[in-house]
Order: sequence, then C-alpha cells, then structure tokens
Amino acid sequence: MNKTKLKLSIFVCGIFVCMLDTTVMNVALPEISVAFSTSLSNLSWALNIYTILFASLTIPLTRVAEKFGMNRVIMLGFICFGLGSLISGLSNGIEMLVIGRAVQSIGAALVFPLSMTLGIKLVETNKRTGVIAVLGVTQGLAGALGPVIGGIITQYLTWRWIFFVNLPIVILTFMIGWQLLNFSERNDDIHDFDILGSSLSVLFLLSSTTVLTQGRAWGWTSIVSLIFTCSALFFLITFLFVEIKANKPMIPLRLFKNRNFMGASVVIILSNLFLVAVTVILPTYYISVKNFDALNASFMLIPITLLIFITSPISGFVLNNVGPKILLSFGFLFMLVGYIGYTYNGLNNQLYSCFYGAFIGAGYGLIIGPITVIAVSDFTGELLSSSQSVMGVLRQLGIVLAVALFVTGLYSNLNKAQVKSESYISSTVSKLNVPKKIKPHLIKKSNEGLKNQKSSQILKKHTGILEIDSKINKALFDIKNKAQDNVIHAFKLLYQKAIPFLAVTIVWTLLFWESKFKNE
Repeated sequence: MNKTKLKLSIFVCGIFVCMLDTTVMNVALPEISVAFSTSLSNLSWALNIYTILFASLTIPLTRVAEKFGMNRVIMLGFICFGLGSLISGLSNGIEMLVIGRAVQSIGAALVFPLSMTLGIKLVETNKRTGVIAVLGVTQGLAGALGPVIGGIITQYLTWRWIFFVNLPIVILTFMIGWQLLNFSERNDDIHDFDILGSSLSVLFLLSSTTVLTQGRAWGWTSIVSLIFTCSALFFLITFLFVEIKANKPMIPLRLFKNRNFMGASVVIILSNLFLVAVTVILPTYYISVKNFDALNASFMLIPITLLIFITSPISGFVLNNVGPKILLSFGFLFMLVGYIGYTYNGLNNQLYSCFYGAFIGAGYGLIIGPITVIAVSDFTGELLSSSQSVMGVLRQLGIVLAVALFVTGLYSNLNKAQVKSESYISSTVSKLNVPKKIKPHLIKKSNEGLKNQKSSQILKKHTGILEIDSKINKALFDIKNKAQDNVIHAFKLLYQKAIPFLAVTIVWTLLFWESKFKNE
C-alpha cells in the first residue's frame, strides 16, 4: 500500500470514529441507566454534550489548526478523542461520563474537519472526486451504522465497549500518522486569528444546539429555552456583523455566495435530518412497542446502512455524467417513498419495514455521495478548509434538528395517543354489562397498562363468574389492541407530517440544481 493510501486510511478512520460516536450510544442508554441508577432524561446530557460541543467547536478549532499546522493538530485530536473514549468507558457515574463525552467531542471537532480537508488535499484538484466520494461514504455509513454496532456490542459485551472499541482504532491510526504525516508545516500568521468571531460563533452554536437538544425537557416556551433562543439570535446577528467587517473572518462569508456550496449546505442539513429521523425513531419503536431487545431493534437498520454503502460511492462517481438534478431529486424521492411506506404499513410488518428502510438508505446514499463532491468543487486552500468545517457543523445541525423536531413530535403524538386510549377505556368499560363496583378497578388497571405496555397482561379471572369474566376479557383485549393501534399511529403520524416537506424538497431540488455538473 503506497503512502497516499495509508494517509487516506488515517483520515477515513478519523471520520468513521467521529461520526460513529454521534449515534452509537443511543441503544445502550437503557443499560447505562440501570448501571448508574439514573433516569434516561439525566443521561440525555451524556448523549447531547457530544453533538453540542462537536458542532460548536469545529469551526474555531479548524482555524486554530490552520495556524499551528493541520497535521500536528489532527494528531492532538486523536489523542483527545482516545482519552475521552477511555474516560467514558471507565466512568462510574453520570458526571464522569459527561466529562468523557465532552473530551471526546473536542477531539472529534479537530479530527473530523481536518480529516476531510487533508484527505482532499492528497490528490490533484482534477482527481479528487474519488477521494471525496470515499470520505463522504464514510460519513453517512458511520452515522447509520452507529445504532447497529452499539446494539451488537451492548448485547454481547457491555455498554463500556462502545467506547473502548475506539481505542485500538485511534492508537493504530496515531501510529501510522506519526510515521507518515509532515509535522514541519508552519504558518506564522497567528496574529490575524479572529478571536471575536471565534468567540461569537462558539456562543451562537452552543446556545442554539443546547436549546434544540434540551428544549423538549425544559419546555419550548419556558424561560430557560427563551433565554437560550434569544441569546442564539443575538450572537448570530453580532457574529455576522463582525465577520462582514473582519479582515480575516472566522468563516469567509463569500463561501455562501457560491451557488454550489449554498445548495449543498441546504441539502446536507435536510438529508441528515430525514435520515436521523428514521435511525433514531425506528429502534425506539421496536424496543418500546414491539418489545425487541436493543440488538434486534438495531438490526432493523441494516437495510438502511447496506443501501447507503452500495449507492453512495456509485452516485459520487457518476455525478459528472448524470448531474446533480437527477441524483439529488431521486435521492429525496426514494426517501419520500420510504416515509410514505412507514406511514401506511411499514411499521406493521418487519419485512415491509426493511423494504422501506432500504429506500431511505438508497435515497440518502444517492445524496451524500455527490453532495460532498459538489460542496468543495469550487474551492482550494483556505476556502477548502473553511468549507469542510462549515459542512461538518451543518451535518451536526441536521442531526440536532432531527432529534429536536421528531422526538418532540413523537412525545406529543404519544401523549395524544394516551388521551385517546384513556377515553376509549372509560367509554368501553362504562358500557360493559358487569357489576358497577368492578368498573373503577378495570379502568384503573387498564390505564396502568397504558403506561407500561410490557406488563399489561390480561387476567383470565375477575369475578369468578365465567360469563361476566368472558365479557370483561373481550373488552380488555379490545382495549389493549386499540391502545397499541393508537401508539403505532403516533409513530406513523410522525412520518406522515414530514411527507409534504420532503415533497417540497424534491421540487426545490429540481428547480435549483442544473442538469450537468463538471468538477474541474
């Protein structure tokens, strides 16, 4: 294997572990909750701190790397990521786990954008389509594989190994990088570092991602949420004003004057939003409604990851021949088919679920392959580095938005489903031709069963009178089925509401993108 390929393997591994850890922890949360004797809501900080700091620190830390040497700093990023993985795996409480995840995220904020930039720089401008396609495939595949790998590790080892598994990858990558990378690079233009712009960008991203990840728990209209929202708006407006005036801005705003980059920015947010809405919600459905264990629930995502793996490299390589309009519009169209399927019968049958999941994966693969190429097609040097930092942040923003919108929508739908089920219970029991004194007991037990689907077993005897018990059991059976139908509908409704937005995205894609694309 030549040096170029070995260097590329460093950057591929860096992207893989960074993106993997955005989702690998999801299915392990119940086991960690038991191990730490804490609630899942408390554990949300261990999950969200990674995304919050990853998104917030990517741009300023990339600019620091440009000043002190990207090869040096990426090695520091690997050390930081490995240390955070070790702390997380050894943690004996929620506080230590949050600290470990925070250290991990700082490392990821260094490794991810630098891996993209350095990987692209390995080849000449007119030959970089293949490298970009490989790096883009790695991003999408790692994020989608996270729950699957997390489920397998949690089932056969322990939750701690979802962090320990990073260590051999990081150590091997560091050793190869230490031998191959050039650490003599210098950039003495440190005094031009945009400290004010950097501070404002961090404050904006911290406040915005925090309110998006914690808003549901706090309440979207609570004082805390409103303070964070107003702060985010203030920091964004101030940041834009400062960057317009700055000689060496933190983010060159002329990036967004480029049509390809602007379009790619929108696509990267939306494609990740629609993907994560499935990869996060689907395992939750199979665990909470179908009573799957974490391993089998994660296996339901395999069709998604498999099709991403198949379609994304192909779409990246055929971009010049087919053009972005066809690839991107068909990508979103496939995702739309998947969403329509989940709305109808995709959640009623495992085979259908896998079938529609394959459409989601194929659609995302058709998008992520070319969009990574398109985003950097017009840039070299400093603009190339900045474009990768911004795209990394936008990708995280898509993930955060998916969690904020779809998880909030799911909780709202489930609350409405419970109200409907409680009303049905009251109506059904009140109409039963049974002794009045046992009706309150039946209503109470049925309502308790709504809160814990796994324990809602129907007793065979209630009064000891066969005819009456038969009526009661038939009513309770109908109540149980109706309650489950209401819960399933709550999940279906989530995807149904997203269908118009996907349809609008397809129309926009057809109007915005041109039929031909040349990566000179």
